[in-house]
Amino acid sequence: MSPDPAELTLVDRWQHNFPLVDKPFEVVGRSAALNERETIGVFRRLHEIGVISRIGAVVRPNTVGASTLAALQVPPERLEEVAAIVSREPLVTHNYERTHALNLWFVIAGTDASAIAVAIQRIRHKTGLDVIDLPMLRAYHLGLGFPLGAARPQRREAAGPRGDYRPDSRDRNILAAIEDGLPLVEQPYRAVAAQLDLDQADVIGRLDHLTAAGIVTRFGCVVRHDKLGYHANAMAVWDVPDDMVDAVAASFTRNPNVTLCYRRPRRLPHWPYNIFCMVHAKSRHDAYAVIDEINLLADTGLNKQAVLFSTRCFKQRGAVFSNSRQGSN
Repeated sequence: MSPDPAELTLVDRWQHNFPLVDKPFEVVGRSAALNERETIGVFRRLHEIGVISRIGAVVRPNTVGASTLAALQVPPERLEEVAAIVSREPLVTHNYERTHALNLWFVIAGTDASAIAVAIQRIRHKTGLDVIDLPMLRAYHLGLGFPLGAARPQRREAAGPRGDYRPDSRDRNILAAIEDGLPLVEQPYRAVAAQLDLDQADVIGRLDHLTAAGIVTRFGCVVRHDKLGYHANAMAVWDVPDDMVDAVAASFTRNPNVTLCYRRPRRLPHWPYNIFCMVHAKSRHDAYAVIDEINLLADTGLNKQAVLFSTRCFKQRGAVFSNSRQGSN
């Protein structure tokens, strides 16, 4: 069953700035002339059918814990076996098959760099394959929501962390408690506070501070774009001279259809690319049109480049902040 337009409008409105108040669903419902119970019912249904994966925090990479992007070159006859091994790793949050010789791509996120290294070693040991590790060197643009309307999306600037705030153990515990999303109940922050033996005001205050500090880049509905017809998930990559990367990235990120833009290391001879963009479109033709446009504006059409489309999603979840969920399988 698909969501109706009113439900999509509700999700779209609350991809950002989900209320940090005692009864958030009461506030959310007012914007759609729904009462609190009806609003919770809508979000429960959308979660059940996979349109939203959770309501919660999207955390800036490497501000609370650590993360990396990694890839494997898997013989086709072993792909499902190896993908299952990778997906069982607790720290793997995303795991996709993509159209490239390096055909299995996954994100590993954990409490610190040593946890990431251990996870990579486990995957190497269990698969017998070399892992290409591509940690983020710089984030130029972070996805700040996925536009659900028909209109051309507007660019939202992803400000960097503000000040020198360092999340502490209490922040980590709160993020761990909601890593699968807020509970869909009348007073979700009170439920989280009870779980952690905190006051509700502490939970709300900490989340508000993490957002104000730029560590939480947005707080709201996390949408599963594939469930809404956006099946062309393109990771476009370029080999750009090191002294030109910042300028090229600035040009790429001006296009509102670019949802992510990062700099990562080359890993020669297997991986010569150092700048990554994500484009989500309803067709490969539409994705290539965006890539052609940004190539034209950045004058990168002659740079070595590739477009890797995802063909299967084996795993997708939020980052893991809880130590108890980071053990080996």
